[in-house]
Amino acid sequence: MRNIILRVGILAVIGVAVVILRPFIMGNAGDLKLGECFDDPGEVQSVEDVQHHPCTDPHTAEVVFVGTLSAAKDAPYPSDAQLQTMVGASCIPAFNVYTGLDFDTDIVWTMGYFTPHAEDWGNGDRSVVCYATRIDATATSTSIKKT
Repeated sequence: MRNIILRVGILAVIGVAVVILRPFIMGNAGDLKLGECFDDPGEVQSVEDVQHHPCTDPHTAEVVFVGTLSAAKDAPYPSDAQLQTMVGASCIPAFNVYTGLDFDTDIVWTMGYFTPHAEDWGNGDRSVVCYATRIDATATSTSIKKT
């Protein structure tokens, strides 16, 4: 009986630690949720994991949209220009609503995004994660979400 109580206690401590520490651990970029803050990995070809942060701690990016790109399941992988058009159609309006700012005229913020690799696209994945980041790439310790 004592062993069962000890095991349950250990599992409870692990569960609480995961909930408390989630904002501080690395996580898959595709699993980001609206409003989460993290460190922008910069201009790299492929991103798997990102460093999460509470939005009150220094961070360089905040998720403003999580959704699906409007492309047919059998559509070929888009060119860079086509991808930017699809992303812009979803992310710019979402940025404006989330922040209360106008993306087209704002001089402080820009956006980045994560989209599927060609192989995942070929398997029907059309997910997109759009995030706000400062144009000067400096960190902030506040959320960009309008209050």
